[in-house]
Amino acid sequence: MFTKSTWIRLPRNVVVGHGVVDRTAEVVDDLHLQGRPLVVTSPTPRSLVGDAIESQFTDSAVVVVEEATFESVERVIERAEATQPGFLLGVGGGKAIDIAKMAADHVGLGFVSVPTAASHDGIVSGRGSVPEGDTRHSVAADPPLAVVADTEVLAEAPWELTTAGCADIISNYTAVMDWRLANRLKDVPHSEYAAALSEMTAEILVDNADSVRPGLEESAWVVTKALVSSGVAMSIAGSSRPASGAEHLFSHQLDRIAPEPALHGHQVGVGSILTAYLHGGDRGFWTDIRDALRSIDAPTTAGELGIPPETLVEALTTCHEIRDRYTILGDGMSEEAAWETARKTGVIE
Repeated sequence: MFTKSTWIRLPRNVVVGHGVVDRTAEVVDDLHLQGRPLVVTSPTPRSLVGDAIESQFTDSAVVVVEEATFESVERVIERAEATQPGFLLGVGGGKAIDIAKMAADHVGLGFVSVPTAASHDGIVSGRGSVPEGDTRHSVAADPPLAVVADTEVLAEAPWELTTAGCADIISNYTAVMDWRLANRLKDVPHSEYAAALSEMTAEILVDNADSVRPGLEESAWVVTKALVSSGVAMSIAGSSRPASGAEHLFSHQLDRIAPEPALHGHQVGVGSILTAYLHGGDRGFWTDIRDALRSIDAPTTAGELGIPPETLVEALTTCHEIRDRYTILGDGMSEEAAWETARKTGVIE
């Protein structure tokens, strides 16, 4: 007898385009949210769009967070319990949005995502990422009820944040390959629909890499659509599997051991070059990923990441220990094999 069931939580509205930040209140009205908002933001995003957001609501409360920590999440929760808002608005990059997402989930309120940088798919996904000590925790939470992504604002964000978002999406290729491998070897649950959507999302970036350029709203449009699709793929799968494989374990380990870690998206991009090589050897697939990353000015080498070669190899040989998630790395690779992989792909020159 067929007993399979699923519950997919997706944003109800995704509003993308020029000047749409001025329609945030309209989006909230369409969701029939009641009460005043608690705006969760950080200093730079507030200076960029804070007035535009806060002027649309009467008597809004604001929490400005400096760092993405569990202490910041607790502070937002305490403010929400004290002010009794009707909903939360996460305004900013990944930091403010992830904190708003986790706080809203804890207090049982909906939240609306208003990104000011297209730096990763957390703007729409049902997961939040917060560092703690020398590790980073990925926490499940409800996705936003709506996303308001103003391409004019996103196009003005630091270019490196946009390239990090692009690299994060391109890495979906290897995440899906790891997911299929885990399904075949370990019977890990797998959704072909979510996997296909995630791969299509990566293709959007690879196919349009030559046209993704600084300061162009059209580029912000393409990147934002891809980030939204990636977040939806994770919601369909009910896990981060469509967008997180060995390349993400590699990045998380760099966060733990590197003297000065690079941006998350840049690290997973380089990780994707390495793991694509491991999946396909000399068949050339990894070169397509590398070339796409180069085209959008994203790092493709340890030197461009600012990571010492020895640290990169250490991360590659130990990152399989971070969590119980089967990938192409299996139970780990030798140091000699890691050096050979890094050199053959040009990640270490």
